[in-house]
Amino acid sequence: MVNRAIGRLLGPSLVLAGLMVYAILAPTGWAYAETARFRTSVENVPATPVALVLGAGINGSQPSLLLARRLDLAADLYRRGKVKVLLVSGDNRTKGYDEPTVMRDYLLRQGVPDRKVVRDFAGRDTWDSCTRAKRIFGVDRLTVVTQDFHLPRAVALCRAAGLDTWGVGDRSPWGMGATKVGYTREPLAMIKALASLTTRPDPDLLGHPEPTVHKALTSG
Repeated sequence: MVNRAIGRLLGPSLVLAGLMVYAILAPTGWAYAETARFRTSVENVPATPVALVLGAGINGSQPSLLLARRLDLAADLYRRGKVKVLLVSGDNRTKGYDEPTVMRDYLLRQGVPDRKVVRDFAGRDTWDSCTRAKRIFGVDRLTVVTQDFHLPRAVALCRAAGLDTWGVGDRSPWGMGATKVGYTREPLAMIKALASLTTRPDPDLLGHPEPTVHKALTSG
């Protein structure tokens, strides 16, 4: 009788577990399918005026390995003439932690001119970076640069923010711990992103429009 009772409980429990797994994975599956035609390689991506490089952590004055790989990809896009301006968006909410400046300095060491790098100091998450690119910096069309595991969500959010968006992703090695963590957390992050996709909220910090991207585009 104990076994029968366990059996009666096991069936519904398995169904519930399956539904929970589906609820977690379904948004990620949707993002992959919805953005597939907009995600491509450095070689094949259409030219856009701006590359939006999303922050991924720093160690003092150096970018994290994931972030360095994103910046290398953005510098490659610039050198190929695929983009004219790099908009680096990251967190600067605490003293001594300045992602955009570290990103800019790294790009300068890669040979990108200072006048072609614009910093967004309030890119606290992907949605904020996308919507600020549109509403603060006046960008209409861009290429978002991040890791492959993050790219479907980034493209979906930028397009929801009203940007004509293409995406180029860094295929970070699976052996990197940060890559494994990224793929593991992405389904949960996508669930959070659904709120932004649905409600289109203001970013944490909005502020006044800035002409810096336009000036960078028109500078020699």
